[in-house]
Amino acid sequence: MTTQVRTLRAAEWDGWYAKLERAFGGVPESSEERGLFRDLTEVDRSLGVWDGTEVVGTAGAFSFRVTVPGGASVPAAGVTMVSVQATHRRRGLLTEMMRHQLDDVRRRAEPLAILTASEPVIYGRFGYGVATRQATLQVETERVALTLPDGTDDVRLRIVPPAEAVADCERVYARLVAGRPGMLARQPGWERLPVLDPPGDREGSGELLCVLAEVAGEVRGYARYAVKPEWGGSGPEGTVQLRDMEALDPVVRAALWRYLLSIDLTSSLVSHNRPLDDPLLHMVSDLRRCGVRVREGLFLRPVEVGAALAGRTYAAPVDVVLDVRDAFCPWNEGRWRLSGDAKGASCERTTDAADLALSVRELGAAYLGDTPLSALAAAGRVTELRPGALSEASAAFGSDITPWLPHGF
Repeated sequence: MTTQVRTLRAAEWDGWYAKLERAFGGVPESSEERGLFRDLTEVDRSLGVWDGTEVVGTAGAFSFRVTVPGGASVPAAGVTMVSVQATHRRRGLLTEMMRHQLDDVRRRAEPLAILTASEPVIYGRFGYGVATRQATLQVETERVALTLPDGTDDVRLRIVPPAEAVADCERVYARLVAGRPGMLARQPGWERLPVLDPPGDREGSGELLCVLAEVAGEVRGYARYAVKPEWGGSGPEGTVQLRDMEALDPVVRAALWRYLLSIDLTSSLVSHNRPLDDPLLHMVSDLRRCGVRVREGLFLRPVEVGAALAGRTYAAPVDVVLDVRDAFCPWNEGRWRLSGDAKGASCERTTDAADLALSVRELGAAYLGDTPLSALAAAGRVTELRPGALSEASAAFGSDITPWLPHGF
C-alpha cells in the first residue's frame, strides 16, 4: 500500500467529507449541516490521506481562541473531522495525520491544540488530556421545585424565531466568554451552529425555539430549545430538549430555568451539555431528580509548553520546575521553570533540579484548572520530586470558575 498525506484542495471537499460521513456511520448529514461545515472548513488546515485516488483518511483544524484562567484568550487549533476508513485502520495513518497537524500548529505559533472526542481512548497517546467536563441533566420537572432570587418576576420573556435572535444571543454569549476558561470566542460563521435545525434531524421534536430574557428593554439571557411531545396512560409526558442557555446575572438565569421547567404538557427537561458548576444544581429542591451524569468535554494538549503556561495566570503564587515528557512533540521535552501569580507568568527552559515530573498529557488536563495536579498525582500520573511542590502547583493551577466548553466543533 502506498498512501500520501497532503493538504486538501477546495475542489476535493465533497468527496473528502463524504468519506468522513462514511467513517461515522454512513448516514449523510442534512444539506443545511453539510453546507455550514463546508463554509466553516479551513481548507489550508485540512488534511487527507489518499490511497491512489481514494480518500482513506481525513483531519482538519479550526483557528480558535480559547479562554484560559485569568480571562485572556489564547490561540488554539481546534482539531476536527478526524477519520480513517475501516479498510485502512492500524496502518499508522492517524499517527501520520497527527504528526503533520501538530507540526503545522507549531508553525502557526498556536500554543494549544484542542478537540472533542467521539472515542476518548484515542487521543491520550498524542498528548491530549481531558481539560473540561460537562454534565448531562435529565430533570423530572414535576418533582423538582426551585429556590428563586428576588426580582425573578421582573424579567420579561418572549419567544423569538431563533434566526431573528442570533445577534442578541451572540452579544450575551460574547460578554460571558472571558469569564469562564474553556469557552471559545466565536469567529464569524459559528453563530450559525446553535440555530441549525434541519427538520429531518428533529427525531419527533418540534421546531427549535428561542426565548429571550429582558430587563428594562435589554436582552440579558436566552435559551434555545425544542419540545418533544409524548403521551402516557396518565397524560402528557413531553420533554424539553435544551440546546443552550446563557444569562448575565442570577435573576435572569432563574427566570429562564423557571420557564424551561414549567412548559405546558412536559414532565422532563434534558440537556446534554451544562457546566459542572451550573447554578441550577444549587436551586433545585431534589438533586437526585436531576439525573446528573458527567463526561469528558474538551481535550487539550500544549503544543508549545513555554508559551502555553505563560499565557495564563495562576490562582496562587507558584515557582516550580516541571520535568516534562513529550515523546510526540520532543521540542517540549525537558525542564521548565514556571513562575507566576494572578498578574501573569513566565515559563522558560532551565537546568535547575525538577520539582515535579509529568507528561504533556497531565499538563493538558490541568491547564484550564479542571483537574487538580494533586488528583493526577494520586493516580500515579504526576510525581513530586520536591516536598511541598505538588500542593503549591496544584493550588496555583486551579480555577474558581469551572472550565467548560459550551459547544462542540
